[in-house]
Amino acid sequence: MVYETSYETGRMPFRPDTKRGQWATPTDFIVSCLSFGFKTDFVFVGWYYFFEAGVAAIFPYLICLALYVVPIIVIQCFMGQFSSSGYISAFRVSPFFKGMGYVSLALNLITISYYAVFLIIPMHYMLQSFRPTIPWSCEGVKTWIEKGVDYSLCNITTANYTVEMDVEHTNATNDFWYRPSEEIPSSLYFKYLFESFTPYDPENYVFSISWPLVVCNFIGWGIIAFIFYYFFEAEKLGKLLRYGFLTTMGLLVICLARFLFLPGVLDNIEDFFLPSPHKLLLCLPNAPFFVLAAFGGGWGSIISLSSLNKFKTNIMRQSWLICFGQLGIFLMFGMVSFMIQKHFHATQDKTYYEYVEHHLQLFLSTGTALVTMELANLWSIIYYGMMTLASIIMIVTQLFSTLLAIYDEFEVLRERKHEVSLVIIGSLALISTYYCSSHGIVYFMTISTDALLTQTVLHLILLLVVLWIYGRERFQRDIEFMLGQRFSTWKVNMLRFISPICLLFTMLITVSLAFYEHLFTSVVIQVLAFIFILLPWLAIPGYGILSMLQTTGSIGMRFKRCCRPTDWYPVEADDRQRYEDAMGNMDITHQLNEVTADAD
Repeated sequence: MVYETSYETGRMPFRPDTKRGQWATPTDFIVSCLSFGFKTDFVFVGWYYFFEAGVAAIFPYLICLALYVVPIIVIQCFMGQFSSSGYISAFRVSPFFKGMGYVSLALNLITISYYAVFLIIPMHYMLQSFRPTIPWSCEGVKTWIEKGVDYSLCNITTANYTVEMDVEHTNATNDFWYRPSEEIPSSLYFKYLFESFTPYDPENYVFSISWPLVVCNFIGWGIIAFIFYYFFEAEKLGKLLRYGFLTTMGLLVICLARFLFLPGVLDNIEDFFLPSPHKLLLCLPNAPFFVLAAFGGGWGSIISLSSLNKFKTNIMRQSWLICFGQLGIFLMFGMVSFMIQKHFHATQDKTYYEYVEHHLQLFLSTGTALVTMELANLWSIIYYGMMTLASIIMIVTQLFSTLLAIYDEFEVLRERKHEVSLVIIGSLALISTYYCSSHGIVYFMTISTDALLTQTVLHLILLLVVLWIYGRERFQRDIEFMLGQRFSTWKVNMLRFISPICLLFTMLITVSLAFYEHLFTSVVIQVLAFIFILLPWLAIPGYGILSMLQTTGSIGMRFKRCCRPTDWYPVEADDRQRYEDAMGNMDITHQLNEVTADAD
């Protein structure tokens, strides 16, 4: 096997960032990856069938973990930890496919921008909870709702709700889009923030923007900018994320304990632990998609985060700890969703329960349950404060991994990290303004589905690059050298054959979901999807062709040279020397010494 430097292939050599730092403790890496458990587009939108299965959802989840999630996390951790670089520069393992890093960069930026949805909504509700009268309480509803415009729990009874709604919408029973889910005051309040908000009536859907949400959008991004300005170093940010994560989990446990005493919850809590076979069957189709939440919103974040580990960190054990920890977080949020639904089910008849809002349920429906408690303002502040903090942690973690990848790849930007970070954050804040509109709130799920599809395809290509092009033996040898322990061949073969089949199955279903989502979306979303999801795919063949043009020989020889690893060795001098000694002169034709610009 041949190891080359980028200098020999006509490209600039990789120069590691000596000021990027490392995690203060291995726990910081685990916590940063656990924060992907706050991946709100999976937890809070549309995946309620997975949660309704309760603890039974653990079994299909664990199967998916073993088949392809944990193995892919191990590969990503290997790439980042071995190369000490982010998800762009780590593709020195096979430079022809380095365009994958640029696809990932675009994907991460667009997903970070729409994650603002899960920051601005709870922040607005939290700030409104400081008012003496909470706006979505029955007293508060009277101050803003127009009489006779909407039905809610505050101005109707179950009996006249059923009669009047049946009379008014007799001709709408066969309308696919009709779904009278605005009876919950806290959901009605969200609708009130827009001039027009009819998410299930697209024919009359008018674009409108909520200025209170715009204000929260810039407040949220201002907090994120403050964090990156003062805590950008890995050691400082790791400590901040650790305390933020522990605070969020503490508040979540407190909220769970309080929700247990909502009317109707304790009487039905056994359904969460002993679900019906029907609910288990409903959760099965969602499991292959749901487990991908372990990787975060975009792709490659784990590569960047693991690059801050010490060289011999045990990524095998950490990968399982991360996945089990995320499973616990998912179950806790699922339990909150379950209890809120049971509460409404117990307090209303079955007709009402069928129309409980699931879209953004933990934001839009939970508020009404909170105002029924004693010290409603306090509980509302605690709950929505917890949701706000969770979203900030998620965005900061994913943005940090993206910035690491940028600075590792573009050396010229390293001396102006603060300025570049603020420019990127400001740009994301402007893009996120669109998601403060009625269209953005509803249609962002189209981008989320596109991101899921792109993420799945990138996983497949990663398996091809590392296990087939770089090679099973070299991968196995490198990971054994790094960890100092044997990596069984059967594990590698499972990665080569079983995991791709599972990912292909997931990808095929995701294609149909993405096609369906694009049938009902806005022009802006289509443009954003084209710019940030579809167009970046040209980077993979484009960068590969550019790499081939910079080398010499026949087309076949150029392709082989571009697929061979360049500058692929441990960054630290001691580890690099041990690597040379371990591989031997027969395997290494060039000394792995850093090539400076003076070598030209």
